[in-house]
Amino acid sequence: MQKFKIITDSCIDLPAEMAKSLDLIVIPLSVTIEDKTYHNYLDEREIKNKEFYQLLRERKIAKTSQVTPKQYMEVIEPLFEAGYDILLVTFSSALSGTYQSSLVAKSELQEKYPHRKVLIIDSLCASMGQGLLLKYLAELKKQNASLEELVLWAEKNKQRLCHLFTVGDLNHLRRGGRLSYTKAFLGTILKIKPLLHVDMGGRLVQTGAVRGRRQVLNKMIERMMQTIEKPEEQEVFISHGDCLDDVIYVIDRINESLKVKKIVFNYVGPVIGSHSGVDTLAIFYLGNDRFTPYTK
Repeated sequence: MQKFKIITDSCIDLPAEMAKSLDLIVIPLSVTIEDKTYHNYLDEREIKNKEFYQLLRERKIAKTSQVTPKQYMEVIEPLFEAGYDILLVTFSSALSGTYQSSLVAKSELQEKYPHRKVLIIDSLCASMGQGLLLKYLAELKKQNASLEELVLWAEKNKQRLCHLFTVGDLNHLRRGGRLSYTKAFLGTILKIKPLLHVDMGGRLVQTGAVRGRRQVLNKMIERMMQTIEKPEEQEVFISHGDCLDDVIYVIDRINESLKVKKIVFNYVGPVIGSHSGVDTLAIFYLGNDRFTPYTK
């Protein structure tokens, strides 16, 4: 029987208990704040999510680092020696160099272990969108699907993982090059909130703007209602940048409008949170949002 492990990175933003129950091996990215570096472990062993967002509120600057080829090799090599093949699922290549690091590690390892496999999937997803993809793959593995069957499913379905989100502070998008200084300044003054998603290429794209926080949350839910597929069969994931009241509001509105199977929520971790900021809120589900044109 084929033995393989699923490896991913901490940008999945799943609760640690869920990742453990899915038998995922999660390699942490890192974040540096005031010359101190923290690994973004899902169990928060080096920095608590609440602590991280408090530092952002204090205007501390956070810088992130991707997974290196060496980190991948240190995790994969003992598994090869134990007889396992590997399915490696990375953070979107359009948002991080982590995918490229995985390709370098694969090339070096397969020279040394020619009889072992590393199959790599560029998720084209972020945060709990990537996490939701991993959940589907881990469940297929538990149903005895093969390594190759998981890859086929992922490549067929990963662009159905919809990401609808907004941010609380436009200046985080400006610092990341996603928004001009003028737009960020005017948007902040006018209380404009962006509506964003992740497109077919795994890129962060602004699709609209709404004045007012509740208004943009309502717009996200409206968009979800238009694009979700078979909601009664789905688990919907929500990630947030320390804005639990907004999460509760969104969950209540979703439950009023749709009969989804389950809703799971968790923090946007420090790595993605360094770029999205406090009060980010994102909704993830299977649907056709990436395929459906936006209209004003």
